[in-house]
Amino acid sequence: MRVLYLGRLSQNDSAEYRRLALLREGHTVESLNSLDYQSKTPLLRKLQFRAQIGPMVSRMNRDILQAAERFQPHVVWADKLLWMRPETLVWLRKMGIVTVSYMIDNFFGPRRDPGWRLYAKTIPLYDLHCTQRDVNVRSYFDAGARDVIKVQTAFEPTLQFPHDPPFTDAQRDRGVSFIGTSYDDRVQTLTRLHADGVPVVISGGPQHWEKPLGSLFPTLYREGEIFRQQYREAIWRSKINLSFLTHSNQDEFVHKSFEIAACGGFLLAERSQGHAERFIEDEEAVFFEGYDELLAKIQRYLPDEAARNRIALAGMKRAWSSGYDNDTQVRRIVTRVEEILEGKGRTTV
Repeated sequence: MRVLYLGRLSQNDSAEYRRLALLREGHTVESLNSLDYQSKTPLLRKLQFRAQIGPMVSRMNRDILQAAERFQPHVVWADKLLWMRPETLVWLRKMGIVTVSYMIDNFFGPRRDPGWRLYAKTIPLYDLHCTQRDVNVRSYFDAGARDVIKVQTAFEPTLQFPHDPPFTDAQRDRGVSFIGTSYDDRVQTLTRLHADGVPVVISGGPQHWEKPLGSLFPTLYREGEIFRQQYREAIWRSKINLSFLTHSNQDEFVHKSFEIAACGGFLLAERSQGHAERFIEDEEAVFFEGYDELLAKIQRYLPDEAARNRIALAGMKRAWSSGYDNDTQVRRIVTRVEEILEGKGRTTV
């Protein structure tokens, strides 16, 4: 297929990894990077984000239509794109192009982040919505969506893979490790673990951690915001890798769980139906619910290297054999798109 791919395309963004998966699957892809359309003026950039108005938003929508005219794609894939205008989607439909919205965030959730004004108007206009939550499937249809597919967040196989041979504790300098943001009650949980004597190590954007950690920031925070090779190596170097759900986003599972497992890291994840359906508890991953169980699981497994290594190996094999990678998940979306195209009577040469 010919795919016009729209999204935030930096080497550290998951949208870029899905674009790469399309290329690996043999599709012809042309891209527009939404980062190129951000205003360079801080005030205008803030207004642009919150209201989706301004010259850069107009320019992006013009460029989408011009690229579609020139490239003649079968599909326009919008990956967490909040600036698509309804009239742009109407024109793409008139051109016979299938439109896909891949949205990792939860427009319908309780967090109520800003920036959804245009997206709310375009829900009935996309041919296919991709979401990672059961609860959102019904919400999209209730909002007028034409078609919805549930996929899962996934690991990037070119970046998240195990070390050969696997690391041992002699090489691991991160005890109980969390890499990510400070959503929900993560700060309280991690500082409480520290107070209970757990060797906590936190990495991620300093803007998420410096203020909430306060005087503990120099003690618990290390290595900054890490991506790609550094991220993979931090997982290898961690005795226990924590993975929290973002409850304010109604998550069933998270990217991090599949990335940790794919790297051969020992995964201690928050218990959920989504995690339990994808890993056998205490064989391929270890789960917790609430602080007391989290602390108990850490105390159980931190001194037991053999058990951690055994579970990590089984979890790694499960992640790679069960399709928790970007290629498999993108392939599922492409299959649905091909069905839509066949319904429109178009070919995918």
